[in-house]
Amino acid sequence: MTQEREMAVLACKALDEKKGKDIKVIDIHKVSVIADYFIIASGSNSNQVDAMVDNVQEQLGRAGFEPKQIEGTRNSSWILMDYGDVIVHVFDEENRLFYDLERIWRDGQILEMKEFVGQE
Repeated sequence: MTQEREMAVLACKALDEKKGKDIKVIDIHKVSVIADYFIIASGSNSNQVDAMVDNVQEQLGRAGFEPKQIEGTRNSSWILMDYGDVIVHVFDEENRLFYDLERIWRDGQILEMKEFVGQE
């Protein structure tokens, strides 16, 4: 398994552990140079969004992966975690619908989280 895929699988599992909703992985390596994977998930409230972000940071940190940058703050409606080849987007439900990254990045391959993690 590549390092990028390992990071993406760990992030998906961390989001799922905190009951992230509608977790999607978009494989964008063929359509963009900014990353290989976008991971998108939503939480039902700001506390859940914060817990999801904390768990991703903790799980990836334990595996030796540190974020290059994190955009958004506690209680934000959208937090972006940049791990280089893997970018994790955690939204509240309303803003996920508004920004609709799945539509914007539809040229990439959109995978359900369970399908992606099951391929490991």
